[in-house]
Amino acid sequence: MARTPLIAGNWKMNKGPEESVAFLEALLSQELPEAPDVLVCPPYISLPASAMILTGSSVLLGAQSVHWEESGAFTGEIAASMLTELGVEWAIVGHSERRALFGESDASTSQRAAAAQAAGLVAVYCLGETLEQREQGQTMQVLEQQVSAARDLNPTRLVVAYEPVWAIGTGLNATPDQAQEAHAFLRQRLATLFSDEAAAKIRILYGGSLKPSNAHDLLRLSDVDGGLIGGASLDVQSFSDIIRAAADCAAGA
Repeated sequence: MARTPLIAGNWKMNKGPEESVAFLEALLSQELPEAPDVLVCPPYISLPASAMILTGSSVLLGAQSVHWEESGAFTGEIAASMLTELGVEWAIVGHSERRALFGESDASTSQRAAAAQAAGLVAVYCLGETLEQREQGQTMQVLEQQVSAARDLNPTRLVVAYEPVWAIGTGLNATPDQAQEAHAFLRQRLATLFSDEAAAKIRILYGGSLKPSNAHDLLRLSDVDGGLIGGASLDVQSFSDIIRAAADCAAGA
């Protein structure tokens, strides 16, 4: 089954409102292909300005996290309804940095994803193993545990992002064989959790230091349906190059 590639930019704690507007204006001025789908996820403070710039464009807007409650004493958190009010339609959940630095778990990731979906958002559900876990041969065990926490989610509003944590910002990269192996395993597990038909439609993104220099090698893999891009999404040219690489791979180039 052909799945439309998705290239998602996670800006992390970068780009305030003014810089976000400048970046998006430059991105929209590029002659980009109609496919893949393109998603940008600015910091919360930059979402309103970004939403205004993206109105009427094909570029999608997402948040970098979302809370599982609608309101309450959760200082620093944002509810899904607050995001939809801004025109946000996507939300990243369970990013490796949220797990490692802020103690998020499989359970809380699933809760956040469920709340996002209930509000009409698409959840970009992140998972992946650390270097220690890979070296100990635990990769598939870790992925099995993490993806199983998504069993109660709606597969039609779900994107999975495989993040080999050891390849994020370290200079290390998963080989195409390593990436395909992990993605194929995740698709098989999604088929068990949902159905073969649902799993065939779910996009699985690669999120381990994808950049223009390795984009073609990774995006042409049969079970890699795009990328969750960190550092390379902060530069208009590099992000555009990845988008074009995804288009080339989808066209069989």
